[in-house]
Amino acid sequence: MGHVTKMVLSMPFRVTSLPTFASVSNHESYMKRCLELAALGIGKVAPNPMVGCVIVHNDKIIGEGYHQQYGQAHAEVNAINAVQDKSLLTESTLYVNLEPCAHHGKTPPCADLIVQHKLKHVVICNRDPFAEVDGKGIAKLEAAGITVETGILAPEGLWLNRIFFTFHTKKRPYIILKWAQTIDGFIDRDRAPGDHQPPLKITCDESNRLVHKWRTEEAAILVGKNTALLDDPRLTARHWPGKNPLRLVIDPQLQLPSTLRMFNDENETWVFNARKAYCEKNICFEQINDPSEFPHEIAEHLYKKGIQSVIIEGGKNTLEHFYSAGLWDEARIFTNPMRIGGGIAAPRFTGKEVSREHIGEDILQVYIPG
Repeated sequence: MGHVTKMVLSMPFRVTSLPTFASVSNHESYMKRCLELAALGIGKVAPNPMVGCVIVHNDKIIGEGYHQQYGQAHAEVNAINAVQDKSLLTESTLYVNLEPCAHHGKTPPCADLIVQHKLKHVVICNRDPFAEVDGKGIAKLEAAGITVETGILAPEGLWLNRIFFTFHTKKRPYIILKWAQTIDGFIDRDRAPGDHQPPLKITCDESNRLVHKWRTEEAAILVGKNTALLDDPRLTARHWPGKNPLRLVIDPQLQLPSTLRMFNDENETWVFNARKAYCEKNICFEQINDPSEFPHEIAEHLYKKGIQSVIIEGGKNTLEHFYSAGLWDEARIFTNPMRIGGGIAAPRFTGKEVSREHIGEDILQVYIPG
């Protein structure tokens, strides 16, 4: 999800009174390892969260694992399987960054596996907000006599799985605004469809590759009608290995020509419009009732369809509509030292900066609301 560090979200958690199994500093050290392992699953486990697990015996890691692929074994299963001497489990502490599941999904409940192996102590970063879990895993562990501690590095865990938490707590996808601007504050020249001018290339090659990496990590990518018409983008991740995102475009009156590259067979495309609803091959027309309120309708529609995240790449009006509606969670803004003196001004925007770094000759700033 980029190069940002952490964000603190307000989420309830409890910390039980415990006997001393390990120092707090060791708890944090092992939980950091869980988070490092969990992050290895980025772009591969959605709609599941990223989860890492570490098993510790006498302050020594004897097994670790992470959720590697959607539909495959969870982190706890991989960590337990990695322990060579299973007899040590009864005297070990299991660290995991998300509450173990308690329901049958693609795999059996991890809480049952932990109970089966008779671990005595489980340390958890975050409680799982998913309705099928949401405390049930913790309750199952405690009912089996296992001591459970939660809240270790909770803010870091919430940031890592911010897409998952946003989807299940706010009932909408995690929304990322992204654009590139010149140092004098423009995102493009003034262009019209008849001009046949290519879009202004602002960012360097390193930044372009990073953007394509982001595309592999998000469920969907969205642009407005003008961007689709003027830029004719493919909206794929062709410069980074991984999956292409679902392509979304807003075209209220269905004015876009079918010859645009986003309508090719590289991936599925959804067209949000006010006129019709049906699917043909890889194109789906998704009807919205009020084009003036499209951010809310699109967010609700994507939630119902199980789309957990979307990165919005333009244009200016589309970005500002979602920003003005309060429907954004993160903004990623590239600034290049070029000057063009005039054109389309960058979106009006304020937020709390959480990171800033150089990517080649560009500066990447990441913001959250606040």
